[in-house]
Amino acid sequence: MIEKKEYRQKIFQHLDGLVTAPVAIALHKKNITAYILEHKKVGLTELSQTFQANEGYLNIALRTLASQGFLEYEVNNVENTVTVQINEKSAYAFSLFPLYQDVVSLLNETQLFTSVRIATNFITQLEVIFSKYQQNFAIQFSNDPQEKALQEQVLAHIEGYLVGPIVVSLGMTGMFHKYFMETSFRAEEFHREPEVFKVILDFFTHLNWFTEKNGNYQFTETGLFFAKRATAYGVTVSYLPMFKNMESLLFGNPNALRDIGAHEDEIHVNREMNVWGSGGAHATYFKVIDDIIIEIFNKPINEQPKGILDMGCGNGAFLQHIFEVIERQTLRGKLLEEHPLFLVGADYNQAALKVTRANLIKADIWAKVIWGDIGRPDLLAKDLEENYAIDLKDLLNVRTFLDHNRIWEEPETIKEGRNSISTGAFAHRGKRIPNNSVEDNLLQHLKKWAPYVHKYGLLIIELHTIAPQLTAQNLGKTAATAYDATHGFSDQFIVEIDVLHNVAAEANLFPDPAYFKKFPDTAYATVSINLLKGN
Repeated sequence: MIEKKEYRQKIFQHLDGLVTAPVAIALHKKNITAYILEHKKVGLTELSQTFQANEGYLNIALRTLASQGFLEYEVNNVENTVTVQINEKSAYAFSLFPLYQDVVSLLNETQLFTSVRIATNFITQLEVIFSKYQQNFAIQFSNDPQEKALQEQVLAHIEGYLVGPIVVSLGMTGMFHKYFMETSFRAEEFHREPEVFKVILDFFTHLNWFTEKNGNYQFTETGLFFAKRATAYGVTVSYLPMFKNMESLLFGNPNALRDIGAHEDEIHVNREMNVWGSGGAHATYFKVIDDIIIEIFNKPINEQPKGILDMGCGNGAFLQHIFEVIERQTLRGKLLEEHPLFLVGADYNQAALKVTRANLIKADIWAKVIWGDIGRPDLLAKDLEENYAIDLKDLLNVRTFLDHNRIWEEPETIKEGRNSISTGAFAHRGKRIPNNSVEDNLLQHLKKWAPYVHKYGLLIIELHTIAPQLTAQNLGKTAATAYDATHGFSDQFIVEIDVLHNVAAEANLFPDPAYFKKFPDTAYATVSINLLKGN
């Protein structure tokens, strides 16, 4: 068990590294870290002006370093200021930042860490870094426990780059099939360029993920642990195209990554990889949702919703899963002839709607699949009423990890005297958004939905931030640094659980305590499940 705990910690450290390294190098190269060391305590606005940085993204970058314990970070929501201050780790931590340069250069200059298939033409550069890593980058480990811990932290971050993208690539291209996991194999059995693949396998053998004998490789228990959790890396790695452009985000045109045509692929995220990673990572939460769905649809029939609306239905898998749970495990499932279940899949993305339709037809599930915007429930309600004679108020609304990804709108109503308790760092196209404004915006968003979910509720799985000090105290136990950075730089708004509950209450929506769950069940929870209903 101790080993597994250590392996889990390693995954979290790897994810930390994927987002920390590009941020650290960008701030180091611009001498921002040197400036902070010199001034000891400095305001975000001063830093932004001095270095002509995009304040919103610089805020997220500094908070990333604070989450790793390299800085102290304080947000004052009354005065709308952010201040950073050095701590006892700052000077030594900053002195180690040049160690990140090799992996960040490889990220910036090649496709090695950003393509689904391993870009084998860059393997020579990767082999050089493998070799350096095996020599601990010539680090002489310090006798000072704090310095040694920082050295190990930075090395674990670098290992994240040498492991994470490759694990995702191998996972997406079939390497972790039972055939390879249960028996020994040769490099040429999996890869058309065995000499290239052998370089990777030999490095993983160094990490004790494989054993090698006469050119035959076999997974160790350690290797199997990481292979089975490959999807845990997927979402963070999917955002590496964005981190590849860290200098531009911080000091250049903040819109460059987002100015794309209507039907062009996103360039800040590898969506295929993101969906693959999400699917694996979210399975735990869906089991809890199942229990809630079963309870709701086991109630007396007159207390049950007429159906379910999945906003942001993606490929329809969640809707299909919910239907199968209801059909097989609930009272409603036995009464579908007399009391049919109205299923609605809504999505903003036309491609997603097409896939959802095809998948639900294939599964022989009757559902309406329609265009919908999470920011315009009124249009959705009108469409359902006029075209399908379905009242949105009669449905249970469900969504997964969606509300934080709403399109930013300036709040129309500013709550007088609002003093947000959020420690988050939020931006839109490089501009910093005050935490009070994020709460006003969230309230505006939830108020739009309140009339439609008052009766049967809004069942949501949501992602959250936690205070950077809390993250720093729990390194190796949380992916908060990675969540905050990937979502912050991509203009998404993950707030603390308490903030969600407080703002929902302002919209007269309250979490049903019987169904509230948080993951992990600790002070540093970053995911919650809520059934929000009106009083």
